[in-house]
Amino acid sequence: MAMSKAEKVATGSGGLRRTLRWLATHKGITIGGGLIGIIVLMAVFAPLFTSADPYSQDLLSTMLEPSWEHPFGTDDNGRDIFARVLYGARISLLEVVLSVGLAVVVGVPLGILSGMTGRYVDQAIMWCMDILFAFPGIVLAILIVSVLGTSLVNLLIAIAIFSVPVYARLSRNLTLGLKAMDYVEAAISLGVSRHRIMTHYILRNAIGPIIVQSTLTAGTVILSAASLSFLGLGAQPPLPEWGAMMSDGRNYLGLNIYMSLFPGLAIMVTVLGFNVLGDGLRDLLDPRK
Repeated sequence: MAMSKAEKVATGSGGLRRTLRWLATHKGITIGGGLIGIIVLMAVFAPLFTSADPYSQDLLSTMLEPSWEHPFGTDDNGRDIFARVLYGARISLLEVVLSVGLAVVVGVPLGILSGMTGRYVDQAIMWCMDILFAFPGIVLAILIVSVLGTSLVNLLIAIAIFSVPVYARLSRNLTLGLKAMDYVEAAISLGVSRHRIMTHYILRNAIGPIIVQSTLTAGTVILSAASLSFLGLGAQPPLPEWGAMMSDGRNYLGLNIYMSLFPGLAIMVTVLGFNVLGDGLRDLLDPRK
């Protein structure tokens, strides 16, 4: 029987109330997702928010303070800081997607394989992960970039490499726990192939914690990338990368603090958004709640 117009309106309003109630209950997801959503929208649709070219120099308009024409002021080359911060968000989000994606693609299969096989394979994989864990992440990244050369691509590879052990250990621990579950033991006794067990029984049930870890790692990736770019080991001029922008502005702190202030605020807000979102997802996916 077709619903009347009034019933449709009531159903729609009820769904909206349930959605708003759910968002109010899960404040971490709401706040963190909102911050990240705003940053993604401003990065993707940057030309709608500013008509300035982030690479265009105007040596007659250098070191200007914030104004209607230049909301964040201009840098030492007369480039619009607001435009560079917006377009720099694209680079930072690209760093997150590629670095975290590569770390997940490499680390998760290694961890699941380690947990499923055990014995010598497990020991060999975990020894390799322990070697990587022996180095502080930023120091290992500096070492890798120094060997491969300074570029944005090599920076992403370096960050992904020191993030691999995190996902390998996490997925291994999850695999060891899931392998003892009744449904996995039943699948093994029925002769289900190891590949199918790893993909359909282990990975599917481990995807929640992996997503949470990926969200939390995103903030670390942004901080690491900004730190290396600040040291001159990441994105090279004239790319509008936030860490590189802060590095350019440190020489002019006494004349124009805005060159470093606004990229630093962008880093803080983005990292905060990912961390709050990760905490919210962790609470949502916690089976004990």
